[in-house]
Amino acid sequence: MTDQIMPTYRALAHDVKNLGIDCVFGLMSDDTAMFATELDVIGVDFHGARHENSAVAMAEGYAATTGRLGIAIIGRGPAAANGLHATVMAGRTGSRVLIIYGEAPVGGGAINTIGPDYKEFNSRGVMTAAGLQAFFPTSPRGARAALADAVRAAMGGHAVTLHLPTDVQLSDISINPNDPAPVLPEPLAPAPARPQTVAMVADLLANSQRPLIMAGQGAHYAGAGPVLEALAEKTGALLATSARGKDMFRSNPNNLGIIGSFSHSLARRYVEQADCVLVFGAGLNFLTMSFGASLPAVPLIHVDRARGSIGRWTEADVAVVGDARLVAEQILAAVADRTESEKPFHDAAIRQDIAAFDIAQDFQPAHTARTVDPRSLGLELDRLLPANRNLVYDAGNFLGVVPYLSAPGPGHFKLTNEFASIGLGFGTALGVAKARPDATTVLFIGDGGFVMTMSELETAAREDLPLVVIVMNDCAYGAELHLLRAHQQPVAKSLFPDVDFAPIAAAFGFEVATIRSLDDLAAAAEMLRDPSGPVFLDCKINAEIAAPFMGEFAEFENRNR
Repeated sequence: MTDQIMPTYRALAHDVKNLGIDCVFGLMSDDTAMFATELDVIGVDFHGARHENSAVAMAEGYAATTGRLGIAIIGRGPAAANGLHATVMAGRTGSRVLIIYGEAPVGGGAINTIGPDYKEFNSRGVMTAAGLQAFFPTSPRGARAALADAVRAAMGGHAVTLHLPTDVQLSDISINPNDPAPVLPEPLAPAPARPQTVAMVADLLANSQRPLIMAGQGAHYAGAGPVLEALAEKTGALLATSARGKDMFRSNPNNLGIIGSFSHSLARRYVEQADCVLVFGAGLNFLTMSFGASLPAVPLIHVDRARGSIGRWTEADVAVVGDARLVAEQILAAVADRTESEKPFHDAAIRQDIAAFDIAQDFQPAHTARTVDPRSLGLELDRLLPANRNLVYDAGNFLGVVPYLSAPGPGHFKLTNEFASIGLGFGTALGVAKARPDATTVLFIGDGGFVMTMSELETAAREDLPLVVIVMNDCAYGAELHLLRAHQQPVAKSLFPDVDFAPIAAAFGFEVATIRSLDDLAAAAEMLRDPSGPVFLDCKINAEIAAPFMGEFAEFENRNR
């Protein structure tokens, strides 16, 4: 067979398709338009956002939900700068994300050229400084090799960037049809822990009467949930999760829910009684640790596949390097059976206490004449929304609502606060909805984050995504409002007018409602139970209610002055 001559962008598009990629995300730009259009023409659907941050966040949300490679394609210069916010976030999530940028031509030419280049921007230097690996080919064959290398790096659980100069994209390349098609690399096989380390853990557990097992996102990815439940049953442990492991054990009678800043009172009470804590695949950051106050001063065993993640934020007494599921199986085999009397945490009274607990007892609702308590709102939404749902959260004080809504499991729950910022939730929710269209995706976003990204209302409507947008509208930058109050400072600049956003969403084709009371929410019940199209609720919430982590942060500051 003779070689085929084609533009490099076409060869790259076919390389992407041959990897088994069936969709990409992006925002059209003159320096990536040919490549993006070619992908769409050959059957790799191009899903366009209205802002580059949202395009990158869509790819990350898709990758986090499916475990597959998420690809975002945006332009150079201002486009790259626009998308930097989400790019940094994607680099911190551990998701498999490839962000492809256009780049200025690298060819020679006369010294005096038409200019200036208003899009000039050292995106590769910026991405490298931000901690991402950046690939930059300067020839057609180099472009295909760079794409393969970038995919290989991204599939290792990293966000990486690929910068494609326009003249390289447009240059012809000779393709031999007999050349092997590109393939995705095989994931690394999970590894168990060393036997002597497992024996040490078993010895510690033998001396523990009230163990606590905590699981994080890493345990979910490893599929460790069932084994951890068996380990809890054998050792008499109670079960809990980090926020990112939310609802992993939702139906287990030993489940305490989330540990840390999102804990309820029952969980805090029993966690204080633990005499040993085993942590599987959780980072133990300041929210999980309630700024250092969530776990008792007892032996802490930290299991993680990455050695650098153990003790990174919280000191561990025993470090166990290995896959969460395999290590849990090893420990399960190593520990001795116990009688019921040797498992005090599994006492019938404690299990009854857990079964009977109602989180609504943890607070006194604080509605006003024109706003609703966000906690009560969360409980009612939990009852009204479809059971088969994905929950995606932007960032802000409204995250205090997290404990009041359930998800089918950790794979249906997504936080977007890796960059401690607002404005990334909308794009992420769009990517999650595209990844799992059989479930209703519910986005919780503050009014601040919504105003930043409200242009994506059009994307949701155009893509016909099963999306419910819940604006937690306190007419403020809520976190800053409570921070200023904690420091006894004026709060006026953190407050905003009470804007009615519902008509704006209605103009884009959403079913809408403005919620100022639980009665208003009840009136909107039908549109929530089985959404036939995009739904938008502008929920006016009481700004006086601070999320628990705001108070914990203030206490932490006071302790460290």
